[in-house]
Amino acid sequence: MKKPIIALTMGDPAGIGAELTLKVAMDCPQYHLVAVGDMGVLTQANRLLGNKVELLEIQDFDDAIFTDKKDNQLIVYQAGIPVNMPVTYGKLAKEYGMAAYNAIITAIDLAMQNKVQAVVTNPINKESLHLAGILQAGHTEIFAQRTQTERYSMLLVHGPLKVAHISTHVSLRKACDLVSKERVLEVLNLVYASIKHLEGASKPIAVAGLNPHAGEHGLFGDEEIQEIIPAINEARLQGLNVEGPFPPDTIFSRAMGGEFSAVIAMYHDQGHIPLKLAGFQIDPDTGRFKEIAGVNITLGLPIIRTSVDHGTAFDIAGTGKAQHQSLQQAIAYAIELCSYHSVSQIS
Repeated sequence: MKKPIIALTMGDPAGIGAELTLKVAMDCPQYHLVAVGDMGVLTQANRLLGNKVELLEIQDFDDAIFTDKKDNQLIVYQAGIPVNMPVTYGKLAKEYGMAAYNAIITAIDLAMQNKVQAVVTNPINKESLHLAGILQAGHTEIFAQRTQTERYSMLLVHGPLKVAHISTHVSLRKACDLVSKERVLEVLNLVYASIKHLEGASKPIAVAGLNPHAGEHGLFGDEEIQEIIPAINEARLQGLNVEGPFPPDTIFSRAMGGEFSAVIAMYHDQGHIPLKLAGFQIDPDTGRFKEIAGVNITLGLPIIRTSVDHGTAFDIAGTGKAQHQSLQQAIAYAIELCSYHSVSQIS
């Protein structure tokens, strides 16, 4: 297969996205990378890192020439109106939210037009997005709306742990209401299709309960009885290898031990906390993160989209200290997904 072209969005200008983009651009032998965002933002970050990357700006994507080039070169495709320079790192701003949004929708459109084979996203700040009038809850919802996708789900990956969610960016009270037989079955089918292509489907998908002890036969809530178990039974009738519901306090340890191919979490924090506990490691001597790992894959889209599984890190933006393991992993998963003959195989 030819080297895939990966569109990498810069994320929020006031965060660490531009820095991470430049760090991965220093070594990309398996793919062609195009940064979608703002030339000024990337230039400022490049100066911060010692101008180690040669930035090649293009105004028309059709003008881009993706050949085997030397390392430390990066094609930059301007998205939207240029940002006023210099950027103030760590600042919430309407302008920054709109710049991040323009980068996202530009990259999505490039993928929908088959000009790039995958989109990888850097972190955005939801407050800045809202200041810009962009009211979607996050990346996943923006991708779903732009691609007119109705059935989608978030899949978080770190090592043996793969976690999909019934709901994400909603209140905990609303998340409980969103646990329905239809939604659980929908996510099970999306995850089963993706796992089958990522690693085969020999191990079962595990479903977490919503309530403590998975409801304890109705003692602590009946969502398991009314919604989750009927969805599991229906999935089995469809031929899916599914087990559960299991108590949420033990299911993730079992998954980390390799017992399951993936876990279906009932709400945002139920899935994100174990994933980030596994992937985010703090040095006890410095109190700083020594590793930030984990990938976010959006299932159900007509295009390939992966992302880092961390935020904009406003506290260290502009210091040059941001670590790019998660972004490297996100790109690696995007390349793996590109190796399949059609996107429909993972959706």
